[in-house]
Parts: sequence; C-alpha cells; structure tokens
Amino acid sequence: MSLDKKVGAALFEVIDPELGINIMDLGLIYGIEVDFDDNIRIVMTLTTPGCPMHDSIKSGVLHRVSQVEGVGEIKIDLVWEPAWSPVKMSDRAKEMLGIG
Repeated sequence: MSLDKKVGAALFEVIDPELGINIMDLGLIYGIEVDFDDNIRIVMTLTTPGCPMHDSIKSGVLHRVSQVEGVGEIKIDLVWEPAWSPVKMSDRAKEMLGIG
C-alpha cells in the first residue's frame, strides 16, 4: 500500500469529538500529498472556522499520522476554501447523523 493510502487509512481513526465521526467520512480531508522524502502534507478543513475542537482534531491528525511507518515530517494546511458543507460527508456519515 502506498504511503498516501496508509495515511488516509490512519485518518479514519481520527474522530471529531463533537460529532463522534471520523474526519475522513466527514469530508474534512481535502488532500494528502507525499514528497520524495516521505514528508506528508495534509490539506484539510473543519466544519466551521470557529470550531472549538480545532486543536483537538489537529493534534489527533498529527498523532495518528506520526504513527504510520515511513512518514517523515508532517505539515497540516488548514484551509477554508472550498468551505465545508454536509454534502462532503460520506453516505455512512450522513446515515450516522440521520441526514440523507
């Protein structure tokens, strides 16, 4: 499995503490990039710019990705464009939240 796929799989284990759903199914991860030195750049957003769980989620991402074998340095780029909306959620996340 490629390193970007391993990182993506690991991110399914990072849970948004308010919603109780992983950040991948919530659609918060916009991109995972790996450079030639196996450094990781994660482009992500949060449900709102004022999200009170900002530090918790970011720390969870750093912690979990650092556990993936072969990962070099980790950089998280938090972006607000495009803005997150519920349409970015997986069908599984929508089902868990009772929205369709």
